[in-house]
Amino acid sequence: MSLQESTYTKMAQNHGPLARINAKWLVIAAVILAVAWLALVPLVFLIWQSFMTPAAGDVPAVFTLDNYTKAFSDSRILPLFRNSVIFATGTACLSLTIGTLFAWLNERTNTPFKMLFYAASIVPLVIPSILFTVSWIMMASPQIGLFNLILKNTFGIAGPVFNIYSMGGMIWVEGLHYSPVAFLLMSAAFRAMDPSLEESALMSGASIWQILFRITLRLVWPALVAAFFIMFTRSIESFEVPALLGTPVGIEVFTSSIYDAIREYPSNVGLASSYAILLLVIASFGIYFQSRLSTKGSKYSTVTGKGFRPRPFDLGPWRVPAAVLIVVYMVLVIILPFLVLLWSSLNKYYSVPSWSAMHRLSLNAYVTVINYPAVGQAVWNSAILAFSAATGLMLLTAVISWIVIRTKLPGRWLLDNLASLPMVFPGLVLGLSIMIFYLYLDIGVYGTTWIILIAYLTRFMPYGIRYNTTSMLQIHKDLEESAAMSGASWGQSFWRIVLPLLKPGLVAGWIYIVVVSIRELSSSVLLYSPGSEVVSVVIWELWQNGQYVELSAFGVMMILVLFTIVMLAQWVGKRFGVKEA
Repeated sequence: MSLQESTYTKMAQNHGPLARINAKWLVIAAVILAVAWLALVPLVFLIWQSFMTPAAGDVPAVFTLDNYTKAFSDSRILPLFRNSVIFATGTACLSLTIGTLFAWLNERTNTPFKMLFYAASIVPLVIPSILFTVSWIMMASPQIGLFNLILKNTFGIAGPVFNIYSMGGMIWVEGLHYSPVAFLLMSAAFRAMDPSLEESALMSGASIWQILFRITLRLVWPALVAAFFIMFTRSIESFEVPALLGTPVGIEVFTSSIYDAIREYPSNVGLASSYAILLLVIASFGIYFQSRLSTKGSKYSTVTGKGFRPRPFDLGPWRVPAAVLIVVYMVLVIILPFLVLLWSSLNKYYSVPSWSAMHRLSLNAYVTVINYPAVGQAVWNSAILAFSAATGLMLLTAVISWIVIRTKLPGRWLLDNLASLPMVFPGLVLGLSIMIFYLYLDIGVYGTTWIILIAYLTRFMPYGIRYNTTSMLQIHKDLEESAAMSGASWGQSFWRIVLPLLKPGLVAGWIYIVVVSIRELSSSVLLYSPGSEVVSVVIWELWQNGQYVELSAFGVMMILVLFTIVMLAQWVGKRFGVKEA
């Protein structure tokens, strides 16, 4: 008997089969309860609260339909719905157009700089939405916008040419910020598509543009539509862009109305809940159509068992315009936003870049931010919350993935759907539902960092599921069966075999959740209290207080930290990833 088999035999003798079974089923039961608690209970309380009057003093809350009556009879409801749908649809179309074009250039053509562009595509995802929006305010605001001031000083144009405070400005900023997501989605679709049909059309004399519009885009049509609904759903729940660009000029969407209803005095939680339910229904439609499409996408399949190697199209004279287009995009999405924030952070007050302003540059804003009362606590809170949420979620979703994939437990599909339910929740709606729930269930978490941690665990659970499920599908169950035959308990097998083999997915998912947790604002802005601020909330407060220079300095430091984390993630992926034999 080998040393490993002897060890497993001793473990089996110490614990016994009954203990093994009990431990396994206890863990499964605890995971099911945790998922139901995180995903389902806040939703139930949100729906319940939307039918209740606010409690005031000795007057208890009672059942009412007034919240929905007020919401639907309000003259703002149609503009809210129209603005929300126009904003989400415009953003989805813009981001998908940009992302699809650059994905095609990178995957199907001999465009210069495409490898550099692919590597840099992750950078915009690091920049928090609020910082990206602030940078574009500094570039395209009618009053202080860099572009408008340059045009005024250079060509004497009196009125502003660019107005970021408009529906077009909102769509432009959100569409640019989400275009890397569309790029990554469509790159995967182009990479997985068999190019034989395109090559046949090319040999028949078709031009590159005819092939693109008549063959390529039609073959990736399911991926296009699915990506559109993903972008639509993410845009409909956006909070930062509508709050910073729409609210100042009266362009309201559902997320800004929910925030205003909560922040008004006295707080109108019932009305906010009814708005949240309406927003939840709209977001659910996007998820529903996306899932329906994914189940019918097989008729568009072109990848077969035969090997294929795509040959890039020669763009010929179009190579130079394509290269210029890539450079312009990188300038607009990466270089300019960061440089504007960097320039602003080095000034005593924001001014247009000029030689005369060079003598005023200093690091005072960074010193101010470092000594800012809430910054140290916010950084500490964000670090603890991000690391705790990432660690807890990756372990929790590893067990969920094991239950769904490895067991024949009745209703395991329901567990998978339940764990994915928060994907439908807009961040602001999730924050509102958790706030309501723990306001009524007084267990000591309301007003502390614990309630923000619960929000992060709920909001990012679907991401952990996706990372762990992908890795779990690559692990053969024979390894666990061999360990069981050697006397290992379920816990020992899971801890010593499954988790080590899940390491690439666990590490990638962990770092991703850390990054998005540090960036998260929409749910945090409703749940924080003095002493429990996070870095995204501090940036929001700096903006609200008009401290633009300090905000820029804090933003620059935050972007550099997040970029370092992403670079670390790529290094870890190459260092510890699964390699082919």
